Amino acid sequence: MKKHDNLVALFESTIKNNWGITALSDYRGDDKTYQDVGTRIMKIHAVFQACDVKKGDKIALIGKNSANWGIIYIAAVTYGAVIVPILPDFKPDDTHHIVNHSDSVVLFVGDTLWDKLDKSAMTNLRVVIKIQDFSILHKYEASIDDKIGSALDEFEKKYPEGPGAEDLSFPECGMEDVAVISYTSGTTGFSKGVVLQHKSLLGNMNFAQENMPLNAGDKIVSFLPMAHTYGCAFEFLFPFTLGCHITILTKTPSPKIVTEAFQEIRPALILSVPLVIEKIYKTRIMPLFHKRSILILSKIPLLNRLIFKKIKDTMYNVFGGNFRELVIGGAAFNPEAEAFFRKIKFPFTVGYGMTECGPLISYASWDTTKPGASGRPVDELEVTIDSDDPQNQVGEILMRGSHVMQGYYKNPEATAEAIDKDGWLHSGDLGVMDKEGNIFIKGRSKSMILTGSGKNIYPEEIESFLNNRFMVSESVVVNRESRLIALICPDTDAMKKAGVTEETLPEVLKKYIKETNEKLPSYMNIANFEVHNEEFAKTPKRSIKRFMYK
Repeated sequence: MKKHDNLVALFESTIKNNWGITALSDYRGDDKTYQDVGTRIMKIHAVFQACDVKKGDKIALIGKNSANWGIIYIAAVTYGAVIVPILPDFKPDDTHHIVNHSDSVVLFVGDTLWDKLDKSAMTNLRVVIKIQDFSILHKYEASIDDKIGSALDEFEKKYPEGPGAEDLSFPECGMEDVAVISYTSGTTGFSKGVVLQHKSLLGNMNFAQENMPLNAGDKIVSFLPMAHTYGCAFEFLFPFTLGCHITILTKTPSPKIVTEAFQEIRPALILSVPLVIEKIYKTRIMPLFHKRSILILSKIPLLNRLIFKKIKDTMYNVFGGNFRELVIGGAAFNPEAEAFFRKIKFPFTVGYGMTECGPLISYASWDTTKPGASGRPVDELEVTIDSDDPQNQVGEILMRGSHVMQGYYKNPEATAEAIDKDGWLHSGDLGVMDKEGNIFIKGRSKSMILTGSGKNIYPEEIESFLNNRFMVSESVVVNRESRLIALICPDTDAMKKAGVTEETLPEVLKKYIKETNEKLPSYMNIANFEVHNEEFAKTPKRSIKRFMYK
């Protein structure tokens, strides 16, 4: 497939070439063709002009996933403005801070979220527009609604029958222009607005089109947060620019809703975070092997193959039975679950990325990836390991190239800390890379524990064993006075099923600790555990805030 050389030109040609086919659907809601999308974008551009939005101005966007959310995103980028997607999970004060810190002049917001915001706390805005129907929720300039009304009237007069594909024309934008500012956290002291240029988004699109198994006209389900670069890039922008039909889950994607959507739509490619597939492994597969009959039969070679095929078919149908590959990213994948899925030849792969790379860093197809690896570097990135022996000695993963962010918005100190003078982005992740370029991630540098004997411990490795246990919801391993302590949040539903009470739980957890220690080197053994009855505090990306549990 020919590489595209301009992001805005790619959006324009995609919409024109697929004018009559369905582009976006809200799950069990309205369908929108590429014509509908193009027409709506042209109207939003007219609104921007009426609001005196200039190239490079910031457009804030906060709301649940929806077709309109996606249209607003593309409209801002193709206008030459900068989209500022904000997670709907952020607290109102955090949203106010991001809108102000980003210098946004227009805010698109979902109606229920607007009710929680304080309009007087966002003084740089000119207008607030409702995502659901594009009506004006609040104006900061007295005449703004008249200007917008006049602009839309002019549009209707110019195109009484609606515009045709030939009428669609977006302004020129360069690859160095800024497309997105993506905030990785909301609070004042931790604000990091990742500045991504057009070249970063385009690099991700080009790589995906050339390497991921999706074709024009295919169906895909979008259920990851669109305000995150992972879900936005690979469940929305990539399939959109390919000419696919994207169905967007507009509600919180519970396992039940996601499974129903997969079986109804039968997507050709599935993007997921590890949590989804790990939950299926823990709740649907592990209990099978607790049955003595299955355990015995699975050790007989011929029956072993039949059992594994049955499990694979069941899993395949859970995801709709029509996908070519399941791509897992966003967090580390549990090695025990990964080993099992490899054993049954399930078509999945694990990629690696971060917001600062828009997000893709490495990927390999399911049939070429190595067990335990997170793919190989994408073609527009150099990736290296900061160690004397990158194949065997763990070091920080560094990358540079067109995917890498320009920096953190209005934060030169954080930018200088992240990107060194030679242009290498310091990921904060630790790993090794073999001679074929396969990246093996060991953990986060901030969470690494250094023992008194000089050995490095990556708590994520220990936690992956614990988290596979039936009655463990999640865990955090911490270092206290040179002893490893496991903080364990129990799975109360699993406890009820097993007839385990709060009084008898410690005995079960002792057994789990013993089993885990038997699988690990002695220097990684857990000395003790504590029951943590509440879910661990998390970032908006659902990463545990480890610093709170030292």
